[in-house]
Amino acid sequence: MGNRERTLDYLFLTRSRVEESIATKQRLLENLDEVVAAAHMLVSAYRSGSKVLVFGNGGSAADAQHIAAELVGRFHIDRPALAAVALNVNTSSLTAIGNDYGYDEVFARQVEAFGRTGDLAVALSTSGNSRNVIEGIRRARELGLNTIALTGKGGGCMRDLVDCCIAVPSSETPRIQESHILIGHVLCEIVERELFGGNED
Repeated sequence: MGNRERTLDYLFLTRSRVEESIATKQRLLENLDEVVAAAHMLVSAYRSGSKVLVFGNGGSAADAQHIAAELVGRFHIDRPALAAVALNVNTSSLTAIGNDYGYDEVFARQVEAFGRTGDLAVALSTSGNSRNVIEGIRRARELGLNTIALTGKGGGCMRDLVDCCIAVPSSETPRIQESHILIGHVLCEIVERELFGGNED
């Protein structure tokens, strides 16, 4: 394949992926009730002085870290910091817990350490079936935390374990993750507006 043919092929590929991402978000528009419900849960947690624990694996770990950073730092406006912890960022904790208790416990053990009744656990899994994420949710519920899941189509096992499940209508991991970070941004924006009178634009 020559350079021109390769360029045309990659242009077609790029256009296809952008169109797929747009189509996924268009389907997401059909049911936004869970997104708004999750936003209310976040606002309620912060108004009561509670914190947010966020966790996931791989790309979902990066999204969890991203969402926590927007809450602790800022999204659109300068305002007081909000308490949010991404449980997948401490490699010493992850490897120690994984070594001593097994990888299924890496989030559950940290939820046990940091979670308190009234806190909010936000779990990300594109399949909704990640064992360690499920165990983290289960421990959160045992300890009296409220729970939100961001998943893909159908919600997997996590759908029936959480108080609020936002299931992106796709089975393609990249498309789901692209929607998860959009949802995360929307949640952060609503939190800022409700708590600090953020930008209405």
